Amino acid sequence: QTQLVESGGGLVQAGGSLRLSCTASGNSFSSYGMGWFRQTPGKEREFVAAITTAGDKTKYVDSMLGRVTISRDNAKNTVSLQMDGLKPEESATYYCAGTKAALARILLFADSKMYDSWGQGTQVTVPS
Repeated sequence: QTQLVESGGGLVQAGGSLRLSCTASGNSFSSYGMGWFRQTPGKEREFVAAITTAGDKTKYVDSMLGRVTISRDNAKNTVSLQMDGLKPEESATYYCAGTKAALARILLFADSKMYDSWGQGTQVTVPS
């Protein structure tokens, strides 16, 4: 497992943008498939975005297509989530996650059970 630390959350008006970042410890970051999830109290953790180890493939939740971009910089051990046109219903705690699944080089995982490293979360609030 690797330690993950998110940053960049906050309060943003509806329609605004926010960029979340996640920094990983250690020197094996490039072997981790990475993902972002979000969760609100009383609800299950929801997939938002995923990226392969080399960053050549990405996957997004349907509701945010065209408004969200995941990217990574393996030299800096970071993965980012750019979110535009934010909506009040997208207020949640956003979590960065990593998976060392053998197929993370070519497959993208939307199932939280596939991830074995998690950050502590960063709050995103979009007032209605």
